[in-house]
Amino acid sequence: MARVIVDVMLKPEIHDPQGEAVLSASHRLGFGGVTAVRQGKRFELEIDGPADSAALAAIEELARELLANPVIEEFTVSAG
Repeated sequence: MARVIVDVMLKPEIHDPQGEAVLSASHRLGFGGVTAVRQGKRFELEIDGPADSAALAAIEELARELLANPVIEEFTVSAG
């Protein structure tokens, strides 16, 4: 069994109100050094067999079809 990580983030040009809310709250809590926040999602998938190139390609397809919205989000797939 292997673990594969899929990180999904909004594309840089997409407005991120949740990230802005966290930035504002961090300043109110005294963390003024924080200059930007982007909110995202992380998926950890356990798969049968090794995390070889075929398995990673299949997970990439899953991410494109189910885990991310390719219109507004981008994602990375890595063996974890």
